[in-house]
Amino acid sequence: MIRPIMKDPIFLAQKSAPATVTDLPIAQDLRDTLEAHRDGCVGMAANMIGAAKRIIIFDDNGSATVMFNPKIVKSSGIYEAEEGCLSLSGTRKTKRYRSIKVQYQNEKFETRLKTYAGFTAQIIQHEIDHCNGVLI
Repeated sequence: MIRPIMKDPIFLAQKSAPATVTDLPIAQDLRDTLEAHRDGCVGMAANMIGAAKRIIIFDDNGSATVMFNPKIVKSSGIYEAEEGCLSLSGTRKTKRYRSIKVQYQNEKFETRLKTYAGFTAQIIQHEIDHCNGVLI
């Protein structure tokens, strides 16, 4: 189901709760909502559709990838980026890492570890910030 984009900064500034298997329908809603905004959006976090859970989705070289309970366990190559967000107006400068290693659970709730670089790494960092209640 395509959900409306949350724009309330008080809600968005809250840390998201860990996701469980009962939150799988939120992942489908994220897929549907991301697809509906494909022209101007490359990633979303569950709180952007009103669900305060640690779930993100992002464009991974043309394929949508969902992560449950993602956390960055290693990072390198800091740089300054400028980012926009569907939930917030305008763009903001922030610090990002060129390479990150992420621990997460897939849609079967199997723990995975994967390294990402470049723009994909930047998207993931932005969405994990959402999970942590960080508004940039």
